[in-house]
Amino acid sequence: MAAIPAESPAPGPPHPPSARRRRPCAFLSFSAARDRFLRSRFLSAGLRPFSVRLPSPAGTTTIVHLWAPPRPSRRPVLLLHGFGASATWQWAPYLRSLLAAGLDPIVPDLLFFGASSSTLPDRSETFQARTIKAAMDGMGVRRFAVVGVSYGGFVAYRMAAMYPEAVERVVLISSGVCLEEQDLAAGLFPVADVGEAAELLVPRRPAEVRRLVKLTFVRPPPVMPSIFLKDYINVMGSDHIEEKAELLHALISDRKLSDLPKIRQPTLIIWGEQDQVFPMELAHRLERHLGDNSRLVVVKNAGHAANIEKPKEVCKIIVDYFEESDSSPSTGGRRCCCTDCGCGKF
Repeated sequence: MAAIPAESPAPGPPHPPSARRRRPCAFLSFSAARDRFLRSRFLSAGLRPFSVRLPSPAGTTTIVHLWAPPRPSRRPVLLLHGFGASATWQWAPYLRSLLAAGLDPIVPDLLFFGASSSTLPDRSETFQARTIKAAMDGMGVRRFAVVGVSYGGFVAYRMAAMYPEAVERVVLISSGVCLEEQDLAAGLFPVADVGEAAELLVPRRPAEVRRLVKLTFVRPPPVMPSIFLKDYINVMGSDHIEEKAELLHALISDRKLSDLPKIRQPTLIIWGEQDQVFPMELAHRLERHLGDNSRLVVVKNAGHAANIEKPKEVCKIIVDYFEESDSSPSTGGRRCCCTDCGCGKF
């Protein structure tokens, strides 16, 4: 197993027609143009695209696409995205600050997002965790910190539980890893069951994108023309639709807090105070579950998409956390008094 430059595609059977992205002419597509722009930001930051073909049973294929420095030699930080567009759309604003802090960001597309895919039937976050860990091994990275936003936080948490010798520290952003399936019926979320959750997080029509944006942002765009939303769905959201819905079913069905292992790594929990997708109750539940080994920071005037609404503040919180000396006294579950000003008081 080895990482190869993404421009030289790994051999193997092509994606079936239903899995291929139907890209419109790039010159007429705002989303395609933005995708190119974000890729250029990764390139200008010194990251390069790689494809890691993982060992798989005969007749199957699993490939992880990721961005990384050609030779990650400093402190590697694995960045795991949530549902929505590919990793470049969610992590581009963080690269410069992380690199300036002496960190080497490694940014994969999770399976069935971006250019990562698998023909295996497993849809669990355990399979995602195992796959990303194998990709890190393929890149020669044995120890690293991990940052996960929303769904990526579920995968990050599972990696920390499965590979304590590899994962040094954990940052979870708006990630409801402590949710239970019964929470949906109890009215904790804006959806009542797993099927409705899949419709919300894997939108197929402009009206569904508008609903998702209004739920995830405190200040959503006042105007969202259908022509742009259709373009976004066609360019970024038309592939692996069924697989993404299956990921959500595997994530939520029969989920119980009593089955969630307690990770031992120091863990930072970042949450938007007005999160409507994963309400603050889940942040406090996770803080209680992890105990003194965790710290909760609440980002004011931010919703579920705190990482996009307040990228500078969230990035500063992350960098400050990683810059703390391992020998510094733990702050336990205390939370920052005012993330907006960055005073650092607890």
